[in-house]
Amino acid sequence: MNEPGAGPLLVFANFFSDVAVDLAEGRVLAQWAQQAPRKAWLLRAGDTLVTPGPLSGEFRQYVSDLTGVPREQTAIIEVPSAGAVPLAQAVREAGLMDRVAAHVRRPGTALLPTALDVSAVAFARELGVSVHPYATVDEAAAALPVTMLLNTKAGFRLAAERLGMRLPAGRVCRRADVGDVARQLLAQHDRVVVKPDRSAGGHGMLFLSRNDVPATGPALDAVGGPHGTWVVEEYVAAVASVSIQMENTASGTRALFSGAMRTERGSFTGYVSPLPPSCAHVAGELEKWGLRLGHHLADHGYLGPFGLDALVDTDGVPYAGESNVRRTATTTPHAMVTRLTSASGTAQPAWAVSRGRTRDAFGLAEALDRLRARGLAFDPDRGEGVVLYADAPPDGRSWRYAVVAEQAEGVRERERGVVEALGLE
Repeated sequence: MNEPGAGPLLVFANFFSDVAVDLAEGRVLAQWAQQAPRKAWLLRAGDTLVTPGPLSGEFRQYVSDLTGVPREQTAIIEVPSAGAVPLAQAVREAGLMDRVAAHVRRPGTALLPTALDVSAVAFARELGVSVHPYATVDEAAAALPVTMLLNTKAGFRLAAERLGMRLPAGRVCRRADVGDVARQLLAQHDRVVVKPDRSAGGHGMLFLSRNDVPATGPALDAVGGPHGTWVVEEYVAAVASVSIQMENTASGTRALFSGAMRTERGSFTGYVSPLPPSCAHVAGELEKWGLRLGHHLADHGYLGPFGLDALVDTDGVPYAGESNVRRTATTTPHAMVTRLTSASGTAQPAWAVSRGRTRDAFGLAEALDRLRARGLAFDPDRGEGVVLYADAPPDGRSWRYAVVAEQAEGVRERERGVVEALGLE
């Protein structure tokens, strides 16, 4: 999105989207939407951010200071909550369409959504703008079927099998059949994992052993409705959860970065890039799979970022897990890191995103003071340090931060420093 000559962007933080999970999962979507402030790191002069959550003045100035883009040269449109509805609908219900339209009058303006979905494409069409990186709205609309399918667990399994990826043994079934399918797989495997078809961040996943499946079936979250699709798979005893982030452009498919995810019971809690030495050997196979998936997506019209997740077992063998055909929790932080280190001379910095809970509640100014006092705050000249990339949390305690260094050891050292500086529990 930073190619020379690119027109103005309407950065559309549509975390409320049915691409990742059903819109009925409003509580989960609301939690994810709290990360919307991170989209401010994408803004260039003349760009506008449409966000489902507020950005503090302190945070906007902090972003401006590090990116060098004056606050007055960007615009923020905060959209009041309208419940579990697409962001475009919330914009209309809040009476903000005219205000948004006023920011897309410059020639070449394009919508940059977090997730390419039906609502975002319709919103772009209504505004009379294209959807980045597509040349026309019609081209973006043509990519919707594959986008929706490859953001499901069942759709990914089908594509991965055809593309020759290694998968855990598993089956796709309806909700009512999960118990029977789980028992059949547990006859051959010690444990299984049960996944809702449309889920992200580990939401709704269930881990079962042979004694955990009653005759009436396991207790599943209310995800996907009474007739929803689920995937039951052999549990992979993983030593690492890894991913590769790719991008489809008009010039082809390319790898952007890879790394290891930090998870708790299947839920994403952080990320470190590049891949640690313990699992660096899977990089080649991950990229091979990513290129195959990218070509498949391109054949069906998809352009833009996507990710491929995998598990590495105790023998060091990777198993493909899912694809995320959208901007993920790491896409924007990576773009931020690339942007903030561009003048430092560090070609491929090591970085991590983490979250932690502080013992005491405080605001952004105090958090930055604590980091500066210990020499941890990000230094653009060195291209290293800690970035509080998602604004101060509503509770003043649940902080998200990125750590950047020239080498992986520098990241680990600074992460230890953040624990002490912020007083993380």
